Order: sequence, then C-alpha cells, then structure tokens
Amino acid sequence: MESGGRWRWSSSFSLSVVRPDSLKAELQPRDAGLDRHFQSHPHSDCGLECVCPARHTPPVLLLLDIGNTHTHFAFARGEKVLHPGVLPTPAWRGGRAVDVLARAAAGRVITGVALCSVVPMVTVFAGRQLRRAWPLTPFQLTHETVRGIGIDYPAPHTIGPDRLANAIAARALFGAPAVVVDFGTAVTFDVVNRRGDYIGGIIAPGLAAMTSYLHEKTALLPEIKIREVTGAVGKSTEQAMLIGAVHGYRGLIRELIGKLKEELKCRRLPVVATGGYAKLMAKKLPEITAVDPLLTLKGLRLAWEMNQSKSSRKEQRTAISAG
Repeated sequence: MESGGRWRWSSSFSLSVVRPDSLKAELQPRDAGLDRHFQSHPHSDCGLECVCPARHTPPVLLLLDIGNTHTHFAFARGEKVLHPGVLPTPAWRGGRAVDVLARAAAGRVITGVALCSVVPMVTVFAGRQLRRAWPLTPFQLTHETVRGIGIDYPAPHTIGPDRLANAIAARALFGAPAVVVDFGTAVTFDVVNRRGDYIGGIIAPGLAAMTSYLHEKTALLPEIKIREVTGAVGKSTEQAMLIGAVHGYRGLIRELIGKLKEELKCRRLPVVATGGYAKLMAKKLPEITAVDPLLTLKGLRLAWEMNQSKSSRKEQRTAISAG
C-alpha cells in the first residue's frame, strides 16, 4: 500500500489506492480490492482512518456529500464524524455505490441518512438506492432545510448544498464572521457575516483543473502531480509548472482572502480550509487559520441534527395540543 494512500472505488468499480491529493481515476480489473478496502490503516497525510466494518457499535448516521466527480461519506456517532471514505459519483448510476456503503456499514445500525448533492440526477438515483438498502427517508440539505445559519442571498435555490454545509460548520465551530475555502474541482470561498448569515462567496478554477488544462491544451507541457516546490525559478518544465501552480495559487488565495477582509471590515477573520489540497495550500498561508478535511460532513451532520430537533419539538407541540 502506498504511504499516505487512500482507498477508493475506481470508475471500473474496483478499489484502488490513491493519495488524498490526487483523486484521478485509475482503471483496473476487479480483484480482491473490495475486501482489502475494509482493512483499517492510517493516513499519514490527512490523519484520517479508512472505512472498516465495526462490530457491536452503537447506532450511527450515514453522511453523504455527493459531488460532480466524487462522493465523500462517513458515519456519525453522536457529535463525532468517523471512518470517512470516497467513491466515484458515477458509481451511483450502476448501483455499485450503495454496495460499497453497505459493506462499509457492516456491523453498524444505520438510524439515519443525510446527504447533500450538487448533481440532481444522481440525487434521484442515490435516494432510491439508499431507501432500498435501509428503510429510511434520507434527509437532504437544501436552502429550504438549512438550519444554524441565515441566508442573505438573492437566489438561495442556486447555492450548492455543500457550500451551505460548509457555512453551517464554520458558524458552529469557528463563530461569525468566517470564511471557508474548499479546494475541490473548483476552489470555492463561502462567507458567513457577523450576523451568522451566508451571504455568498467566490468561485475560481481548481488547482488540478488548471494544471490538467495546460497539459491537455499544449503539446509539450506534461501532466504533473501537485506537490510542494521550492524556489522561484524553474530549472525544468515540471518545476516551472509546479512553481506557477503552487506558489501562484497561494497568491490567488491570499489576495482573495485580503479582499474578503476588506469587504467584511474584519482584520482577524477565521478562514477554514477543506478539500483535497487544503493541507498543502495552508502550509505557507498564515491567512488560513484552520484545516478541517471533514468540514462539509460535519456541517451536514449539524444540519441533520438541528432538523431532527425541530421535528421533535413539533411532535411534542402536536401531542400537547391533542392532549
């Protein structure tokens, strides 16, 4: 197993090992990878633990963050978000995704399912498959079910649910105002103001998307693996590209955070990074005050919890009225 690797269900529906900072699909024939997936191992890069079946564990909540390329999942027990994993979002179309989740949940009693999704068609597939696997109605985070933050935005229905989850977690864990920088396919900035309202954000091209575009659109520029780089003058094509990508991208993040501080009139602004390249980018960016790879799933858990509390209060009022 590669050091710092991460188990993943590949687009051919077999499991392969990838590093957290590189989630490019690798086609492989099916083998015993699915069984190996459920062997616990440490992640030296992110400090997370791979999914593994648990025996005699208390009831848990299944959390799902369905993105365009990957679906991140974990289990919540109380306030803890545990055993995160990742699988390709296209796996939902073939029905394989729920097989992986069922294996990951082996030995656990699933008492709830909460999801946020930015792919409407996959949301439909996922809902059907989840209901077949567990006799539960999944909770879906949207602008209508959001709790824990207000929304001050002209078109709330256009806000990505994952961005709302980030804002909920940032508000609960770091206070307000706060900013979340999510390093995904695109890098997004989600802003919570002093009142605790989500007010919008920024979207820029993702780091991997930028470097992949250069490789695809040029004849001589190679495909590179994003990693830390020293120096400001490249002595090879690869080094030159890395300097432009890593140092240049940090400059982009620093400048945008500075603009947000001006806009919010806040010198000391909590800035939380999450997503694939969060740890790498934060290393030399003091403007980023915290890194939390599970921030989105934590926000989703909080949204589910607050909706459950609201439902319980409503049921109590109904029972009192009936009495």
